[in-house]
Amino acid sequence: MGIVSSICPSAVRVEPLVRRILAANPSPFTHTGTQTYVVGRGEVAVIDPGPDLPDHVATILTATAGERIVAILCTHTHRDHSPASRALKAATGAPIIGCAPLMLDDAGPRADAAFDADYRPDRVLADGETIGGPGWTLEAVATPGHTSNHLCFGLRESGALFTGDHIMGWSTTVVSPPDGDMGDYMRSLDTLLGRSDRIYYPAHGDPVEEPQRFVRAVAAHRRQRERQSLDLLEHGAQPVPDMVAAMYRGLDPRLHGAAGRSVLAHLIDLEARDRVWRDGECWAIAA
Repeated sequence: MGIVSSICPSAVRVEPLVRRILAANPSPFTHTGTQTYVVGRGEVAVIDPGPDLPDHVATILTATAGERIVAILCTHTHRDHSPASRALKAATGAPIIGCAPLMLDDAGPRADAAFDADYRPDRVLADGETIGGPGWTLEAVATPGHTSNHLCFGLRESGALFTGDHIMGWSTTVVSPPDGDMGDYMRSLDTLLGRSDRIYYPAHGDPVEEPQRFVRAVAAHRRQRERQSLDLLEHGAQPVPDMVAAMYRGLDPRLHGAAGRSVLAHLIDLEARDRVWRDGECWAIAA
């Protein structure tokens, strides 16, 4: 647990260079809400400014009163992450930096996660590019999978990694086609396994204090879901909803649609590897 920042009662200081501010957008898909992070002191960066909620923007401004926001960074452009960037830029003049824009109709069930079509960055960061201020340096880490434009940001001075929705501290990440790609997601997990980050700060859920162990567990869980899919199809062709009912017994019905998107993502990845094939609404083991 962090201590309450002396700067603002709504900002929690989780380590010397990092404060966390929780947006009031809880849901079955966002957990307690989107977590915005303020990095640095005096001249600061704001990571994932969050949804278009005036009270949340006001809280960010109060938390950084007397400081200068020099960069507004977005991990990706779902509507619970990037829309507040525009109001924050209007209030501070800070540039919007980070992921590339992405305009796509999302066929997934998550109304809160539809893409932010109005996102317009002033600068797009490529993998390995950095941005910094007094005493802090943030490095972009390309992690496509949850979305094709997803970035994480590594704080070099402390070994923290801001993981957006690529790794969450309360649930597995939804990978929703057509933009979400399970093959890319698994490769991005390998990217994180090749790093030596000390701690993860996700946009939803608790900090991840044993990153390598956690990522290995996430990868193992995804491989287990893939194996479950193949095992079910060994008994005959099936549509995705039937597979979800068998694979996610006891799951909150409100989450069945999201689970179905991840199952579909696994199947599309398996199809690309010639393991399964599609017959209308049904999927079957490839001959």
